Amino acid sequence: MVPKRKSLGRGLSALIPEGAILEDERGFFLCPIDSISPNPYQPRQDFSDADLTELANSIKEKGVIQPILVSRTKDGLQLIAGERRWRAAQKAGLDTIPVWVRDASPSEALELALVENLQRKDLNPIEEALAYQELMKRFNLTQEAVSTRIGKDRSTVANLLRLLRLPQTLQQDLINNRLTTGHARVLVSIESPSAQRTLRDLIIKKALSVRQTESLAKKLQAQPKPKDQKVEGDHYLESLARDLQRSLGTKVTITKRDHKGRIIIEFYSDGEFGRLIDRLL
Repeated sequence: MVPKRKSLGRGLSALIPEGAILEDERGFFLCPIDSISPNPYQPRQDFSDADLTELANSIKEKGVIQPILVSRTKDGLQLIAGERRWRAAQKAGLDTIPVWVRDASPSEALELALVENLQRKDLNPIEEALAYQELMKRFNLTQEAVSTRIGKDRSTVANLLRLLRLPQTLQQDLINNRLTTGHARVLVSIESPSAQRTLRDLIIKKALSVRQTESLAKKLQAQPKPKDQKVEGDHYLESLARDLQRSLGTKVTITKRDHKGRIIIEFYSDGEFGRLIDRLL
């Protein structure tokens, strides 16, 4: 005799908010949409209104076919996976949505949310890189550990993380498909921001291929540097900068001339700015 499968296990009443409708023993129930909060660590930053409208029309006709995944928090239910379906269901005017509950700690829920989104194929490169960065920061993981958890090569993780060194404007070009990931990888290898912008403009204006971009980048980097350029050749300072970069999780540059100098700590979003301020204070 096959044992009867449990639906949500112990504490069912604590998981289901008031007004929810238990569906069946497959473990999901119809939950009021307004009792679910979004995932604050959602890697996807761009939800196309046209795509949401298309999905909402499908939901109006056929309903939400696959339940969304949520976790229990002290404030209620929070999304782990399925934010696009949740948004589209709201757009379609639904009052309830099918929900699976994963009873997980806050850190487990965060990791599930990040890994689930990273396994999707439609994140843009910057969203994916930010998700890797968040995993490393929150769980003190190495690039190797992240690559193991998401099933990708470490070099893939490393190359995407390097894209976060680009200025915000060039990151936006990548998000908006004005630059490809191949172009961005060439640009990030150039130290001078002005040279980066010059090459970026040429890529867009002349529709340069990645190979043509690489050739131009080599020529730009081969040009003699001005005499008054900041001192960057000190191996000790470079070592210190790398140590700070590993500690803070972002690009750090140290320049020194005589007895004066600068430590430049870069950030690429408001969230990262707040994290750095908290860390430094």
